[in-house]
Amino acid sequence: MDADLRGQESICGYFCVLSRLLLSSLLKQNKYDGSEFFAAYSQMPRSIHGLAAGLEWTAFRALLPDVQDKRLLDLGCGFGWHCRYAQEQGARKIIGIDLSEKMLERARATTHTPDIEYRRCAIEDIDFPVNQFDVVISSLALHYVEQFDLVCRKVHHCLAPNGTFLFSVEHPIFTTLAAQSWFYGQAGERLHWPVDNYQQEGRRQTNWLTENVIKYHRTIATYVNTLIDSGFLIKRLEEPKPPPDTTDPDTQAQSRRPPFLVIAAVKE
Repeated sequence: MDADLRGQESICGYFCVLSRLLLSSLLKQNKYDGSEFFAAYSQMPRSIHGLAAGLEWTAFRALLPDVQDKRLLDLGCGFGWHCRYAQEQGARKIIGIDLSEKMLERARATTHTPDIEYRRCAIEDIDFPVNQFDVVISSLALHYVEQFDLVCRKVHHCLAPNGTFLFSVEHPIFTTLAAQSWFYGQAGERLHWPVDNYQQEGRRQTNWLTENVIKYHRTIATYVNTLIDSGFLIKRLEEPKPPPDTTDPDTQAQSRRPPFLVIAAVKE
């Protein structure tokens, strides 16, 4: 085979790979780049005030290992809050990935250190070398991912031995029904949180900030067993709840059912 033909095949192969990556991204929902959704998300307390405004942050932070001089990957980094926190705690190399260009633009605009690199990529499409990171985290992003098992295998691959995989998701009690809403009484009081079709896993089309937001429901057993099957050792599982002294009625209601699930696992 002559050099010209080999060069043409090389170029063709490059564009085939690029086309598959572009198609893969197009097939995944990216509500965060929609103007209406992004504007609504930007007004949420956690978007304005950062990590401390998240109910799950206290539990998440308690399970985060010492990141001093560690290499960290953030899956679904959003505005970059967790990346910047890791940098403040001494992490030496941080990569944050997100499918939303609008989220990454905000992250880059509010990050002023060369220690953090942001990349546009779907979580399922990560392709890092073996043992590249000491810690992989993900905050409230994996319930948007259809192939959780694939993500776990890829995270296990790129984690160093004894590395930590720490993530939070919407609690399966929260995601089981697409409505994701309380049952209310005639006076507008919250009666109870409905749970049905819990064992029926898969796609849920719900309304959150805007219409037609796609999430994926999994049972707690699936989250835990998928991690185990991927080679992880479960270290801790938390169902964060509000502090007992909270006075805000909406926050108090979160103690009646867990809105979030936090899991810490270690690569054996």
